[in-house]
Amino acid sequence: MMMQFSPPKETHKNRVQNKSYVYKRLWDYLMRYKFKLILALILTLFSNAFSLIGPYLTGQTIGVMEDGVDFPRVFLYGSLMIVFYVLSAVLLYGLSVMMIGISKSVVFQMRQDVFNKLNRLPIQYFDTHQTGDIISRMTYDIDTINQSLAGDVIVLLTSFLTIIVSLSVMILTAPLLVLIFAFTIPLTILLTTFLSKVVKQKFRIRNKKLGELNGFSEEMITGIQTIQAYVVEKEVKDDFDVINQETSEASYKAGYYSTAVMPSVGFISNLSMALVGVFGGILYVRNMMTLAILTSFTLYSRRFSGPINQLSGLFAEIQSALAAAERVFQVLDSEEEVNDLEDATEYDYLGGDIKLQDIQFSYDGETTVLENINVEAPQGKVVAIVGPTGSGKTTLVNLLMRFYDPQVGGIAVDQKPVLSYTRDSLRKAFSMILQDSWTFYGTIHENIAYGNGDVTREDVIKVAKAAHIHDYIESLEEGYDTILKNDGTSISKGQKQLVVIARAMLSKSKMLIFDEATSNVDTETEMKIHQSMKALMKNKTTFVIAHRLSTIQDADLIMVIHFGKMIELGTHRSLLEQKGFYASLFQSQFE
Repeated sequence: MMMQFSPPKETHKNRVQNKSYVYKRLWDYLMRYKFKLILALILTLFSNAFSLIGPYLTGQTIGVMEDGVDFPRVFLYGSLMIVFYVLSAVLLYGLSVMMIGISKSVVFQMRQDVFNKLNRLPIQYFDTHQTGDIISRMTYDIDTINQSLAGDVIVLLTSFLTIIVSLSVMILTAPLLVLIFAFTIPLTILLTTFLSKVVKQKFRIRNKKLGELNGFSEEMITGIQTIQAYVVEKEVKDDFDVINQETSEASYKAGYYSTAVMPSVGFISNLSMALVGVFGGILYVRNMMTLAILTSFTLYSRRFSGPINQLSGLFAEIQSALAAAERVFQVLDSEEEVNDLEDATEYDYLGGDIKLQDIQFSYDGETTVLENINVEAPQGKVVAIVGPTGSGKTTLVNLLMRFYDPQVGGIAVDQKPVLSYTRDSLRKAFSMILQDSWTFYGTIHENIAYGNGDVTREDVIKVAKAAHIHDYIESLEEGYDTILKNDGTSISKGQKQLVVIARAMLSKSKMLIFDEATSNVDTETEMKIHQSMKALMKNKTTFVIAHRLSTIQDADLIMVIHFGKMIELGTHRSLLEQKGFYASLFQSQFE
């Protein structure tokens, strides 16, 4: 059996860094709420329309006072301005509320998509990405997008409409003065285009460094006990200082370049206003323009320049949001687990015969981790896997669970290739207990029953007794309703391991995997567990990874792995008689 291997990668990564692609992806999310967006656009139109009537009315007010004060008309124009500005403010408030709601829905869906995507990604992805960085993309980056959608989109909509309407009115009223902007507008566009590329790259680097900082911090907090036990606080601090310095520098550069945008655009805008004042005054003195038109034009030119200044102020936020969106879409576009074959069937749990033939595997496609592995595990037999740390024992277990697939060779269960079964049904056929037992925030009952469907309290108690954890649970004030923290720190490591073992006992799986399952319990408890596990393993094919060779002496078959190769295979007695590597390991543990 031969399988093609694809090294870990993020598909479309380069494409994601394309600005238009990011815009399209964000637009696809927004279009899920297109009716609300249409309503938001209508509110934007009317809000801007009412607001932009003001400069015209102001010009008319000035105009009626050139030849004397016409109080009734002045009062009328003033009242109309108040009414329109109030209407504009009310509509703008409604628009803001609506955009917050749209942003909430988009972010909810985006975060849900990321979470669902993470559940479909191969283990390989999590092996090559820091947990803190993944969490940062799901929380900080999406929150950055949320803030931008809730606030910046409103400003963008209103600003573009204001610019278009103001420019149109200026062209109609004083086309000569509009020629001033023929110079300043291209200059503004060129400046912002140039700075956009620079600033976006700086924010991309900043967000990447923030993810690395979060990843390091998460690892440090998780391992704080070990750090203090080995008295390496200074070394960890030095490493943190380096990452923190790099993150700070990246944040500074992003802020430095983004800050340069607003003063530059502001200068160009102020220059435009100055030129409007000078040339407009000349035209008025020469009777080529009325005071009313000059006033209206000046106010509209301010309305025209104002949004440009606003957009330059939002520049950093928009670039930050785009950089955050890139990181989110990199997750969403990451390569998922290979789909099951079209003719794949559900595993029926009938047997449990396992055969590994000519297995060769590499994580990166270059360094071989396992080579030429051949072993058969008949139904109901116990196969122990031993070898030095890093020899490939856990990798072999990962292949059995199809967390990875071998590049060469294949695995068969009940005389059929594992590829012929659906991945989910195959994994459910195994019960797996790892070195680092996992519990979640919930009751002890819920933790034991996890993944086993609806089970009764009696079922849970039965397996808890078999795992020798029942008496301890009963000694707790809340018993089986005691809440465990999601990191399991509310109970000892040994007790947590027993809870997980009880969970495995409750499963109706035909195959078992124990990866250093008893590494966190004392010797007395370990012996009790092994006694109960004998009954559990009856008629079940079992793979056991163990460093303590005393725990696997009764195994039906022991395979010895060294540097990724199976160097010895046999029973405990036969391997001792060979006086090879296994015999040396065994002797070293009992000297």
